[in-house]
Amino acid sequence: MRILVVNGPNINMLGIREPDIYGKNTFADLERFIRESAAEFGVEAELFQSNHEGAIVDKIQAAFGKTDGIVINPAAYTHTSVAILDALKAVALPAVEVHISDVDSREPFRQISYAGMACEKRFSGMGFEGYRAAIKYLAERHGGK
Repeated sequence: MRILVVNGPNINMLGIREPDIYGKNTFADLERFIRESAAEFGVEAELFQSNHEGAIVDKIQAAFGKTDGIVINPAAYTHTSVAILDALKAVALPAVEVHISDVDSREPFRQISYAGMACEKRFSGMGFEGYRAAIKYLAERHGGK
């Protein structure tokens, strides 16, 4: 099974950005964790991060016909991007939404998830473990070991 892992804006600032919310681990730590988690479940993972909405839309569209599933942390675009929602719907790949922080217990504007409307499952507030849970879910439900 091959999956695309998409991280949105400011995820590349992990370890610097609001460590009381996102922890002290870096983006490189997250990438290593995702690769190890994918290997654990026999999944090939392509990692992508961008601070630009259009680049994320382009990457999701490029996954069509090449990828078996998507793990996405749209970050701030979660709450604003109909374009990412439409891209996920267009490719119709099984997708899982991940958030490092517990977005449901944060500011009211974070209660809406447009991307989540195209996702089968959501893991929020589990830190890096949310990515592992998402990869495991896709592997068990849609292929892999």
